Amino acid sequence: MITKVEEFMNEAIKEAEKAFNVGEVPIGAVLVKDGEIISRGHNEVINGCDPTLHAEIVAIRRAAKVLGNYRLNSCELFVTVEPCIMCLGAIIHARIKKIYFGTPDPRFGAIVSLLDFGKRQIFNHHFLYEMGIVEDRCRDLIQKFFEQRRKR
Repeated sequence: MITKVEEFMNEAIKEAEKAFNVGEVPIGAVLVKDGEIISRGHNEVINGCDPTLHAEIVAIRRAAKVLGNYRLNSCELFVTVEPCIMCLGAIIHARIKKIYFGTPDPRFGAIVSLLDFGKRQIFNHHFLYEMGIVEDRCRDLIQKFFEQRRKR
């Protein structure tokens, strides 16, 4: 039986697939409040010609507009790949309660991989996190994307 956490991560994977289909690095995110998805996002960096259009940032911006507040205190973020330092900064400033991510990112991950901010409670906002949610599907999608890119 599929859990709610897996259900939300599967929705983030759908967003990542949208990115994949338009040539963007396939990362997807959904923001959840009170058990309901309030926003979605996928990478739009290339097509939007904007280095800040990561899936997490897109979802955070949309959620803030939906709620009419830049503070997302009671929200949870589901993202297919471990957030980078830019996205983690936005997550902290938005006061997101918990981050769920599928697969670590050894090159840019800021929670457990490269910078390990998940354990270091140095910011004024402390977040919870859980990793490895539907990890195989998240990892396989991003690996498939970069394999195809290398073949070109």
